[in-house]
Amino acid sequence: MATARGRAGAAGGRAGGGVGPAGTMSSLAEPPASRAPSRSPARSPALSPAPGPSRCGGERRRNASDAGADLGAVQDTQLRSVDLNHVIKLLQDSDSNDLEKEQLKILKKVIKRFENGLPLKDLAQIIEILNLCAEKMNEQEAFTEPLCELIKLCGLPFQKNKLSDEVSYSVAVSKCIAQLGYLMRVPSSQVRIQICKCVVSFYNVELPKKLPSGYQPTSANYKIQMAELGGLAETLVLSLALVENRLTEKLWVLKALQYLSSSGQLVFRSSEILWNLLENTSKEEVVNQLSSLECVHALKEVFVDLLMHGFRHYDRQLRNDLLVIATLLAENPAAPMIESGFTKLLIVLATLSEVKIPNPLVKGLKLTYSYEDFEMKKLLFNLIGVLSKDPCAVQLLSENDVMPALLCYVKPSQKPGFHDWSAAQYEELQLHAIAILASVAPLLVDKYLSCQANTLLLVFLEWCIGQDPFFGQGNSFHGTGGRGNKLAQMRYSLRVLRSVVSLYDDTVNLNLCDQGAISQLLDILKYAANKSKEKEDAILLEIQADILFLLSALCENDLHRKELFSYEGVDILIPFIQMDPKKLCSGLGHNCLLFSALDCLWSCVIGCYIAEDYFLEKQGIFLLLDLLALKQKNLYNIILGILVEFCDNPKTTSHISTWRGEKDQTAANLLIQLWRQEELELGVKRDRYGRIVDMKKPIASSFQQQQEVIPMPANCPSFAIVEISENIRAKLYSLLCKLGFETLPGLSAKDFVTLAIIQRYIDFKVGEVWSELCAELKEEFKPVGSDEEALKAISEISEDTGRMVAALQTEVLESQHHKEIQEEEKTYTKIQAIHKQREMVNKSWENFLTRTSNYEALKKAKRLQEKSIEASRSKSKTQNGAVRSTDIKGLGTTIGSGRLVTVESTPPQLIGGPLAVTDLALRKPSVCEGALKKIKRVKTLDSVKKDLVQVE
Repeated sequence: MATARGRAGAAGGRAGGGVGPAGTMSSLAEPPASRAPSRSPARSPALSPAPGPSRCGGERRRNASDAGADLGAVQDTQLRSVDLNHVIKLLQDSDSNDLEKEQLKILKKVIKRFENGLPLKDLAQIIEILNLCAEKMNEQEAFTEPLCELIKLCGLPFQKNKLSDEVSYSVAVSKCIAQLGYLMRVPSSQVRIQICKCVVSFYNVELPKKLPSGYQPTSANYKIQMAELGGLAETLVLSLALVENRLTEKLWVLKALQYLSSSGQLVFRSSEILWNLLENTSKEEVVNQLSSLECVHALKEVFVDLLMHGFRHYDRQLRNDLLVIATLLAENPAAPMIESGFTKLLIVLATLSEVKIPNPLVKGLKLTYSYEDFEMKKLLFNLIGVLSKDPCAVQLLSENDVMPALLCYVKPSQKPGFHDWSAAQYEELQLHAIAILASVAPLLVDKYLSCQANTLLLVFLEWCIGQDPFFGQGNSFHGTGGRGNKLAQMRYSLRVLRSVVSLYDDTVNLNLCDQGAISQLLDILKYAANKSKEKEDAILLEIQADILFLLSALCENDLHRKELFSYEGVDILIPFIQMDPKKLCSGLGHNCLLFSALDCLWSCVIGCYIAEDYFLEKQGIFLLLDLLALKQKNLYNIILGILVEFCDNPKTTSHISTWRGEKDQTAANLLIQLWRQEELELGVKRDRYGRIVDMKKPIASSFQQQQEVIPMPANCPSFAIVEISENIRAKLYSLLCKLGFETLPGLSAKDFVTLAIIQRYIDFKVGEVWSELCAELKEEFKPVGSDEEALKAISEISEDTGRMVAALQTEVLESQHHKEIQEEEKTYTKIQAIHKQREMVNKSWENFLTRTSNYEALKKAKRLQEKSIEASRSKSKTQNGAVRSTDIKGLGTTIGSGRLVTVESTPPQLIGGPLAVTDLALRKPSVCEGALKKIKRVKTLDSVKKDLVQVE
């Protein structure tokens, strides 16, 4: 493509034509004046016309001086027997309507005069006569025949008088030939076809029967060269728009273009015109116009000619440009690429280097290893990818060994590759071939298996994670991220496996598993995960996601394969589920990777008790609930589905019940919150407390409320049934059923209000279905009495269920309200007690301050203390009982003593006393028994306060 675009600018200065860069037909509407000069090139005096032409353009009379001329001079005089300037002037005269017969008569003489060919020196005047005839045709159809005859004369070989005439008149001749193309503007089928025939005659040269003396025909390629110089091919391509709806004329134009395309420069210019049209106008419209059988045939012939005989750099560039155009045509299903044989030719050419099977379509073709051939190879691979989308081309892909050819590249790149491709070129072809293989392999499964493609791919993947030295170039589109490593090869090989495994063909998948694919894929997954820890990028994430998909597809519904996956696979899955939530919005592909991991968990673990138990041991359920608590809406369905499936394992419910989230949230509370959020988004009617509002349709969404009654066939699910799969309420109900509605911890009254609805979800859903059924019946039939009563009873049951749930919800709310009031009263009582205690403390402190500052108050307090002490003493005392004084001698404080005492020594009367010889002597003497001789009281502020309180 770059090659074609690079040459587009160079072609802007093409000779002749006057066609604008946008490729419009404006230049065909009216030719510029410079294209048909009014005067012929300068002539020698001997060839100048004789003066005094007759009025009607008759023959000139000879002068007396010419009477003795030789035979050549006589013939030359006969050639000049018609004055072309007089003819032009006569045709330009439009003052009289009586000139038509005279004009037609003189045109016949001109035609007769040049019946053996047009001299180069008169060509400019002849073209001007053509233009004048074309103008007159708009009003006088009689000029059609002479115009066609004059155009026919342009197809004869031009006559030259000197050898240098071809060069001398080249500019004028090229402009004159270009005028032929502009005459396509004439709205006459006869004229247009004659122009095309004239162009074709350039390539089928027939010498005239009689040549004038002194004149020779121009060289065989002269007209072709002048047509190239004047841009005739470009003009004819633009004229296709004028003959779009005229099949015969269109075919003749295409035939002329086919002949013109035999010249490299013309093909180049034609391709440039096509590129301009493709870039500056509607590509679809241009492709549709080129999708006729004639265009495809012409394109094929030119391509083959350049392929087989084009050895120049220029020819190879042009060949590649045409190949790009052919690719665009192949994308159009209406293009007859297969019917023309072009498709088969291109497929054979694409596999030529790899298959090595002789094919008559490309017999004798030898490709070089130039840059242009490298580009062609990539274009052919790309074309195979385009053809793989066409079901009609699949048979050709199978018959022409496309599968073996592409699999030739699925091998370690230890050497540069095929023949003389460089290492970078071979790597680019290799990656391109493997990428195309991903599109072709699902179409040719039998060929895929017969070529042992699974084995080749697994061996190739083993090399990708091996330690063999390899330095990828990473230069091409397919080599992105593969510089210095084998990640690009791994990426596209996994894509091939993914494309065939996604068919869920038992033969393909069994063949893979028999070769140890599960174990190998787990090894590759660990390798990619470790690489991703070093540096995460989109390619590594894509590789991991593809491997997880492959494992899911292989292990689904097969217990033995799940057991092979179990321990090692669960260990690998756990880190994916523990993914940092911030990465989900990174844009690299973590979101896709997480979904692939969850899908792999569902397909490879659930259903295998060994794998399930190991997942539970690894606290996998806690990780799933942590993900669910993130409240990422796109994760709800798959996580809830996994949890519901896991609940078939009896150990799961205890794990769910044990889980605690932030702020000690329970799983039941989380699930009920999700239910409320879902109903809010669905527009289900609820009051501000979450109670049922519509008893007839308690769980209907706003869309269901607006839905009209549409009778449905018995085999088509109604909207009430379809709605189940479109939201997560059914999964939430199933999960809460597994947990049990009666023993759910950590729920508030609001949760219990919602739980009452969830518990009756199935009853409400059945009521919706019956409601739809009743509406459909009444829409088309009138039920009999008994049926109507039955339908009415069913409807009432559904409504009664709604009322019962609403009453239960009200009871829960009232109970909660009563409980809240009781708790409020308890709180108020506690607050009162606290305030009273504070008041007592404050009052005690005030009394203390009073005693310390007022002596009379202190004495009063003392008296009260003494009275209290007296009142506390027993009235019946023993006669010998000792009465101890409560006063402390030598007390110098105004506050009572504390409870902390210090015993400094033992009284002497107790030493050696009656207690000394008893066990009691070992005991500490009691203060109350008067055993202290000297007591030191240590006072603190707290003890003072306490004593004062006691006094009070």
